[in-house]
Amino acid sequence: MAFVEPLTLRANGLALVPLALDHEQGLRAAAADGELWKLRITSVPEPGQTRAYIETALQMRTEGHRFAFAVTDEASGRVLGSTSYHDILPAVKRVEIGYTWYAQSVQRTHVNTTCKLLMMGHAFDTLGCHVVGWRTDNYNFASQRAIERLGAKKDGVIRGHALRRDGTIRDTVMYSMRSGEWPEAKAQLLYLRAMHA
Repeated sequence: MAFVEPLTLRANGLALVPLALDHEQGLRAAAADGELWKLRITSVPEPGQTRAYIETALQMRTEGHRFAFAVTDEASGRVLGSTSYHDILPAVKRVEIGYTWYAQSVQRTHVNTTCKLLMMGHAFDTLGCHVVGWRTDNYNFASQRAIERLGAKKDGVIRGHALRRDGTIRDTVMYSMRSGEWPEAKAQLLYLRAMHA
């Protein structure tokens, strides 16, 4: 049995559904909203690479170390972006949340806060995780601010850690939250989400 079983998470008009090949057109449209693949510090697929992006995520799901979701608007079914559990470590009850990106038109709305509330709640309250982690490019300052806004603590920087799409080598900023920190973080996130409503 997989540590993260297939499921749909719902709240605040959003549904996080298991990513599937039939999300290809929706993901392509979401990425085109802002031409997100042009950002050198993200992993958003170029239009012609969307199917391969999904196939890679599905293969990683089969291998047990990533579970990707399509983030959808529950009323319309529109795909707004994608997010994943990854680096899943059942033995130590740790997951990371990442591979996250949203159409430009829904950035700086309730979408990210709602998604993180759903995923963190499932990780801590259902899966019994001791730690949830995040990682981001050292130049992705918007992502770093968003992760810190969740209440995560900066663990450090892994230097020379990964290749960017342009071939340069990035440093990776690591963050985490322990289960004992989740109740306070949850209260703050619910407060922030209510401010967007």
